[in-house]
Amino acid sequence: MPSRAVAPGRARNGQIRSGTGAGWGLKAAATGGLLFLNLPLAFILLYAFTTDDRSFAFPPPGLTLRWFALAWTRPDIWQALGLSVEVALLGMTMALLLGTLAALAMYRFSFFGKESVTLMILLPIALPGIVTGISLRSAFALADIPFSYWTIVLGHATFCIVVVYNNVIARLRRTSPALVEASMDLGANSFQTFRHVVLPNIATALLAGGMLAFALSFDEVIVTTFTAGQQETLPIWMLGQLLRPRDRPLTNVAAVFVIAVTFLPIIGAYYLTRDTHDAAGSGK
Repeated sequence: MPSRAVAPGRARNGQIRSGTGAGWGLKAAATGGLLFLNLPLAFILLYAFTTDDRSFAFPPPGLTLRWFALAWTRPDIWQALGLSVEVALLGMTMALLLGTLAALAMYRFSFFGKESVTLMILLPIALPGIVTGISLRSAFALADIPFSYWTIVLGHATFCIVVVYNNVIARLRRTSPALVEASMDLGANSFQTFRHVVLPNIATALLAGGMLAFALSFDEVIVTTFTAGQQETLPIWMLGQLLRPRDRPLTNVAAVFVIAVTFLPIIGAYYLTRDTHDAAGSGK
């Protein structure tokens, strides 16, 4: 049979495509924006190898791996790195649990004040970090909770919940309600429906939300400053190192660790969600 004609300017998958390429002005603006965002990362990588330990002269007088060897033997760096990973994992776990439950409830039920509740869920990440940090510190002080490892975890979980919630609620809205109704009609109980129908549809959204929550928690500075006691996460350690005149490349080495740990989850989340514009059961 002859193939159906495709309307000009429209791709076969329904996406609109322009008939002409982008102009030089748009290309220049896009290139400039990418350089503005990513060029500082290149300088961090460069100065992690410099032989100069006091300044950031360009070009570097020489290149060396000495700072990586020194960072490997520094127990304070490993302690800060381990604390950051532990806090990020616990914050991510709490966010996955609470964010998923909140998304399921907001998707399933309609009630008076639903939009206000949605706003309150999104508020921790919409407000400036310093406002969130001060409010959390005040709340912990009023509740007479000593600042410790757990206050850092709770502080990070408040904004990580939003990341998971946004991913899950977006996936649920693209999933056909008929799937759940059909499962219940066939005799499945609520748990079986969640396990065999809902969970497979939101699995990649959960994984992507968890990865983004981990990355967001791992490099958090402002909220950690207000909720930590004597503990130092890796970003807080880096902030303290910047105030010292010696061994500045060590800070860049630590920044390389942060970039590596946060870059991989973000890339993983992107690849998990880029081909999910059509959720199961959402077809016409």
